[in-house]
Amino acid sequence: MTSEQHTSEDSQQLKDRVNNRSQRPQSAAFKQFMASHWADSEASTHSADAVAEYSPGRRRAVSERFSGERVVVPAGPLKVRSNDTDYRFRPHSAFAHLTGLGVDHEPNAVLVFEPVEPGTGDDGGDHEITLYFKPMAGRDTEEFYSDSRHGEFWIGPRPGLEEFQQRLGIRTKDLGELEPAVTKNAGAVEIGGTRIRLLREVDLNVEALVDTSRVNTGVDLEASDALDAELTEFCSELRLVKDDWEIQQMRHSVESTIAGFEDVVRALPRAVGHDRGERIVEGAFFARARLEGNDLGYDTIAASGNNATILHWIRNHDRIEPGELLLLDAGVEADSLYTADLTRTIPVSGTFTPVQRKVYEAVLAAADAGFEVVKPGIRFRDIHQAAVTVLAEHLDAWGLLPVPLEEALSPEGQHHRRWMPHGTSHHLGLDVHDCAQAKRDLYLDGILEPGMVFTIEPGLYFKNEDLAVPEEYRGIGIRIEDDVLVTEDGAENLSTSLPRTPDAVEAWIARLQS
Repeated sequence: MTSEQHTSEDSQQLKDRVNNRSQRPQSAAFKQFMASHWADSEASTHSADAVAEYSPGRRRAVSERFSGERVVVPAGPLKVRSNDTDYRFRPHSAFAHLTGLGVDHEPNAVLVFEPVEPGTGDDGGDHEITLYFKPMAGRDTEEFYSDSRHGEFWIGPRPGLEEFQQRLGIRTKDLGELEPAVTKNAGAVEIGGTRIRLLREVDLNVEALVDTSRVNTGVDLEASDALDAELTEFCSELRLVKDDWEIQQMRHSVESTIAGFEDVVRALPRAVGHDRGERIVEGAFFARARLEGNDLGYDTIAASGNNATILHWIRNHDRIEPGELLLLDAGVEADSLYTADLTRTIPVSGTFTPVQRKVYEAVLAAADAGFEVVKPGIRFRDIHQAAVTVLAEHLDAWGLLPVPLEEALSPEGQHHRRWMPHGTSHHLGLDVHDCAQAKRDLYLDGILEPGMVFTIEPGLYFKNEDLAVPEEYRGIGIRIEDDVLVTEDGAENLSTSLPRTPDAVEAWIARLQS
């Protein structure tokens, strides 16, 4: 045996070792028997999903923006968690937005916009639009029982081509037909080819397919990167204003999240004094997220004591002690993948101490100031300015600012931001930080419009080790966060039923723990 043969054999053996634990029979008799005596799959007609009334308008916007170009939007593949175990699948948010697909449907699916004569395409746009995905293999195939990623015996039934076409109102084809659909007639527009735009950093296999086609047809990859970036940017900006269906999903997610906060308050007595009390809090909320939604919208922040001064504390492995504050920042992701994002700071013993209440009321005043300015026509950044100005005024009144208030508030100062270095608001929707790839002039400098949904979440964080504040403040971290819908004449607090004032929070705790 040559060294090359030996290396090849070892490599193949290593690749196959993942199946070492398999005890599945391989006999011809077993395979023949497994392929027989199954009831026929029931043929049925499926009604359109509620989202199918709204998603065509989203696709039409993409079609009009990129008329004459092929647009490729992958859902993304499964991601390995460990060895042969995958994370639960979640499609890319742009794919979910344009198709209406949520939950764990169709890893590796790809939505393709194929240019046609303007105005003659699907949804009245300039493209024929097709959803490519892998249909369920028949029960007479080995995939049915041998493929742990796709086989029905392992993961259960999946919707077929016809079902998705009926439910979503989108043309569907087998994923095996994707390659020619993406690569045909590709090339520079100047020589009669079809320009491709790809949503990048989603599926490496689709990227390789598109980029190889570009190389083979002499297309400049650097220039193509810029075109792809414009697609990503546009898909993000398309979600800045929510339609009625999206707002309904947000309301559902907020309601489920509020129920999760109530579960936490009920579980709090069991968490106090436990070596991993924060994990009890985290688990209580997660149970609600899985009961009423798809999952968490993001890792829960269950931060007690000084951990509440750590902005993204998600280890959640510490004790919760009487007299401390618990900062709970959590959101339920609905089956549609729209998530809430709420924060409340809860006195563990049921009542705030005088200094805790003092800091809490300052943060609440800042949040209220943010709410007061929200209306169509203002700039998104105005919310932040209103909130942090109030925080600075309180810090100044407490004697904590090292300079006069006017100097701290100036662009050259900003001393008050030591205790709140984050922004007051971010857009919310399919991503907890939604629309993050939008241009600055449409985000931070953007003008509010009815249908926008975002957070208002000021806070103050005085760390135990912060020698710039008196000892009485140290170890106190407080944030209050609500989800806000811009209306025609102002704002609606979607989370208004979750108590905000210190008196209401104390009464809420007493009621839930009685």
